[in-house]
Amino acid sequence: MKPLEDIRVLSVTVFLAGPFLSMTLARFGAEVVKVEMPGAGDPIRSAGPFHGPKGVHAERQTEDDLSVRVLKRSEGVKSVTLNLKDPEGRRMFLDMAKQSDVVIENLSPGSMKRMGLGYEDVAAVNPGIVYCSISGYGQTGPYKDLPAHDHQIQAMSGIMDMNGAADGPPTRIGVFVGDLVTPLYAAYSILGALRHREKTGEGQYLDASMIDTLATLMFMEPMEYVLKDGQPVRAGNDSRNDVTGLYRLVDGDVIITVGLSLRLKALLGALGASELLDGGRFATPEAREANIAALRAEIQARLGKYSCEEGIALLQGAGIPVARVRTISEAARSSRCTGRVPTNRWRAASSRGSRSNSPAAICRSSTVARSSATTTARSSGGSSASTQTPWPSLRSAGWYRVEPPRGGSRDIEDYLCSIENI
Repeated sequence: MKPLEDIRVLSVTVFLAGPFLSMTLARFGAEVVKVEMPGAGDPIRSAGPFHGPKGVHAERQTEDDLSVRVLKRSEGVKSVTLNLKDPEGRRMFLDMAKQSDVVIENLSPGSMKRMGLGYEDVAAVNPGIVYCSISGYGQTGPYKDLPAHDHQIQAMSGIMDMNGAADGPPTRIGVFVGDLVTPLYAAYSILGALRHREKTGEGQYLDASMIDTLATLMFMEPMEYVLKDGQPVRAGNDSRNDVTGLYRLVDGDVIITVGLSLRLKALLGALGASELLDGGRFATPEAREANIAALRAEIQARLGKYSCEEGIALLQGAGIPVARVRTISEAARSSRCTGRVPTNRWRAASSRGSRSNSPAAICRSSTVARSSATTTARSSGGSSASTQTPWPSLRSAGWYRVEPPRGGSRDIEDYLCSIENI
């Protein structure tokens, strides 16, 4: 039993942050239905490379081809298209929201409200709804209306200023850290809101911003003291005040973590250089910090004589945390990665029929933790999602549309029954 299998999520999300949140909740068992624009869908659908019956190509080769980015970001997520700017589309969305536990969106701040689908609008028909918005700068404040992707948030947050070589320019972190960590913060906030609803019947509105996320990450380090003391904020691959860092060996690079005086003693002992601590420039922590470049040079001169295999064995024998710096290709081929991921999860989908089980070209991790089953949620707006008629099963990672009804009122189950492939 998956912990969120009785939870329904309605997702109006694009690009990365919102879809990653959708996928995260789906991995825990939630039924997630993503609502996309008619005719085009999520803009990322038009971004290559594309995968289909003829393999992976920079441009679409067949009508069955799908963006690899969409496949990576859609695991377990169902998808429909709906014109939310049309009155009938709005009514259909609210009908879906009545039978949902969670609504998530990452459109520009205020977009959902302008369409009459903001938190207040949804709460009016489902008071127990948990409604989460993700944006670059948040729903309030002087920057809320600025266009923002991960690049801009990394720049504005200051995290680029602390990343990169000490004598080099500010450097962007190589992955979309704001786009990826903010949804994780949002996911556990949603779980907390669902737990609150179990106890009180009350829904909540959650405002998650990428810039807030990066601020919390940066200041887990004592950056205020670094700034106060005038220390350089950028240290590259090294520590600001100890010999932790990157070292070049005969056939590659390794990175070590030292930090503690006992560990430094063990490191120098393994390298046959214990005498460096006996007096002079390296005898005390204060002296070592003042002469950190010289101490690193001493370690480099000794460690650099070894191959990576020899150096790692030597340092591991001394209890020093050490790892070879691998290329992405090496990491992907490593049994320590593939050993934790079933081999079929690396297999590229070869046809439309296999999409639901095998997203193309993905090394996808399993859910990292499991919780006990979620207690049936209470809502002052009516029965819980787990007691309602299930939506018809929709195939994951495909592209579908809901045809608006032609006259007469229909329940959402009927809307979803009219789904057809594009």
